[in-house]
Amino acid sequence: MTDCRVCVDAGVCKMKTLITAKDNGMGLIEIDIKSDCPNILKMSWKLEPMSPYAEVEAPFDKSSVYKLAANAIPHTACPVPAGIVKALEVAGDLGLKRDSVIRFVEDGEEVELK
Repeated sequence: MTDCRVCVDAGVCKMKTLITAKDNGMGLIEIDIKSDCPNILKMSWKLEPMSPYAEVEAPFDKSSVYKLAANAIPHTACPVPAGIVKALEVAGDLGLKRDSVIRFVEDGEEVELK
């Protein structure tokens, strides 16, 4: 498995979160979170080592990460839970390290879709 570090800049709140995902040697991924956001920290206290397969394949309403987020983060648009799942995916060798981006597009601006 691959250790993985992800930094999420949540946007207008200006809070950043550093997510470190590491294999614990027993097929589970341990998540360590450092964050400017007290809500993310509250959520992180309850994160336990988890199976990357089970988490990445879970429906949103069954995901351990999203269940914890629902109880700790008051803003549904927060991108940090997605960052945690992406870190789990890469640390579990289920995905590649590639940045994800949310970008606002101005009216009339062309966007090329592949």
